[in-house]
Amino acid sequence: MRSELLAPLDLAFWHLESTAHPLHLGALAHFGPTPDATYPTALLADRATAVPRLRKRVQDVLIPVGGAAWTTDPDFDVARHVHEIALPGTDFAAETVRLAGELMERPVERGLPPWEMYLLTGAPDGSFAVLVKLHHALADGLRAVAIGSGIFDETAAARAAARRHRPAPARPRRTASASPAGPAGLVGAAREHLGDRLGGLGERLGELGRAVELGASVVRASRPAALAPTAFRALAAAPSGTRRIATAVLDEQRVQRVRRGAGGTANDVLLAVTAGALRRWLDGRGESPPAADPRALVPVTRRRPGTPALSHGNSLSGYLLDLPVTEPDPAVRLAAVRTAMDRNKAAGPLRGAGAVALLADRLPPLAHRFGAPLASGAARLLFDLLVTHVPLPRVALSLGGAPLRALFPLAPLARGQSLAVALSPYGGHVHVGLVADGRAVPDLDALAAGFHAELDLLDPGV
Repeated sequence: MRSELLAPLDLAFWHLESTAHPLHLGALAHFGPTPDATYPTALLADRATAVPRLRKRVQDVLIPVGGAAWTTDPDFDVARHVHEIALPGTDFAAETVRLAGELMERPVERGLPPWEMYLLTGAPDGSFAVLVKLHHALADGLRAVAIGSGIFDETAAARAAARRHRPAPARPRRTASASPAGPAGLVGAAREHLGDRLGGLGERLGELGRAVELGASVVRASRPAALAPTAFRALAAAPSGTRRIATAVLDEQRVQRVRRGAGGTANDVLLAVTAGALRRWLDGRGESPPAADPRALVPVTRRRPGTPALSHGNSLSGYLLDLPVTEPDPAVRLAAVRTAMDRNKAAGPLRGAGAVALLADRLPPLAHRFGAPLASGAARLLFDLLVTHVPLPRVALSLGGAPLRALFPLAPLARGQSLAVALSPYGGHVHVGLVADGRAVPDLDALAAGFHAELDLLDPGV
């Protein structure tokens, strides 16, 4: 059975999860009715089965020490992963969001491929929703899009066409030097390999010490000593393991109109809208703006252009951005975001405090197993919330002939974090998915409403 060692960040994410800290990402997709008025439960299961990555589970390995590997589950049963749930039809959209929060907080079963899909039915007009839930070890944002897109009609048709035109693979030639001769040769090779691994362990542990010191220096440089671990007190509650979800839908044309008038990128506009929504949310709570602006981690992929999203493990770095929540003027907020993001891009995603994710590449697997839960506490020192842009295909998508109406991305919460914001443009709209610790942010709907109001301030002409 073929296996593939977990990439460093995959391994770190796998060991970070606990019952009190579910580390999931995914999406909540809403579809219109199907042409034949039947729910595509069996089709969803068939499409998921056809994605090879979704057959993989994590298995511990002896070498390297503390490592783990992706291996195909020999007992894979899609019925253990794809479920249908009927909801009350009185307010179907609200019920799907509420249930999605409950489902996202449940840990995946560790002995199975770490993902789940839920077909949510019960809307009076025959529409339905699909919740895709993936463990963060299985996918980063781009790979989650690649995995999730496997359920769509358009992707399935393209995959079938590719199989029809794919040439037969050539048989590899075996040579006399390809493997040691006989059992004695195999044992000798194994001993040599093990000796090399153990001999390098001291050097790797030395790298661990240097990496930890590097991480500490990054943390010290990223926040003034006078500040508390989390500057944004509204998000500083201890994690409870609960999850609450809220959504918002913005007009993409309005976002682009603001971008054309102010310069910069559409993502700059959305980051400024996020900052304004946080300020408005605080004001609604009767709280004063914080003494210091909250710091956002803005993930950046390290994949090279043209690299298939499914070919490698998590490959992330990120920019650190102080969201100008203390600034009352929305136009000044946008200008501040644009200036800060231009500075980040000039430095590049592999430099500065935002590159702390690169440390995972320097650590031996054993360090991820025992040190990841301790090292993850640094997240609260580095940033207060996650804000990520998740790209989607710019084509109309469907499932069983049912058109995709909306897709809300759901980002993972880092340990010690209380809020993650994810944004995806599709079909002329920007879909905002908010994931929060349910105890720390019980009023997440109020924050979601702030996104609409803040875009109105930046684009008052409508």
